[in-house]
Amino acid sequence: MKIAVYCASSTKIHQEFFDAARALGEGLARQGIGLINGAGNMGLMRASSDACLAAGGEVTGVIPSFMIEQNWHHTGLTQLIETRDMHERKQTIARLSDGCIALPGGCGTLEELMEVITWKQLGLYLKPIVILNTRDYYAPLLQQLQRGIDEHFLGVRHAEIWRVAQTPEEAIDLVLSTPLWDASVRKFAAI
Repeated sequence: MKIAVYCASSTKIHQEFFDAARALGEGLARQGIGLINGAGNMGLMRASSDACLAAGGEVTGVIPSFMIEQNWHHTGLTQLIETRDMHERKQTIARLSDGCIALPGGCGTLEELMEVITWKQLGLYLKPIVILNTRDYYAPLLQQLQRGIDEHFLGVRHAEIWRVAQTPEEAIDLVLSTPLWDASVRKFAAI
């Protein structure tokens, strides 16, 4: 089993975010679950990867060629997969994963999370999606998603697409216990 972990590469963030990323990486390794991420060598990507590896786990990094040319990649991962571009990177991570956990992050992390939520809404990604809400980081996004439901841009059933965890341990439990999404949801993609 492998879980995609979407997260920030920033290094100028609160220590609690690093602590959660490390705890998640270590927790996945303890459960015998491989970690898949964007192969970055900084920030929460590095922290979660290093913690997973230090605990005896395996980490698969997926990164486009242009980032390797900039030396933005972690060189100590179990496996490094090079892609042509960002689109192929996201597709590869989703294809290889058995679920995903989104840690806090910037535009790239938000974009990855929203894309995989959209794919699940359309029945293209049926696996669990968990949002790790460290320091209540995702509260505004969760409020916006609820507003989308309230204003009928999303259906009530779409709130079941994602789960929200407050701790890394809860995130792992949720990604393991959430059932696969029913592919027949395609009938209900539009509301």
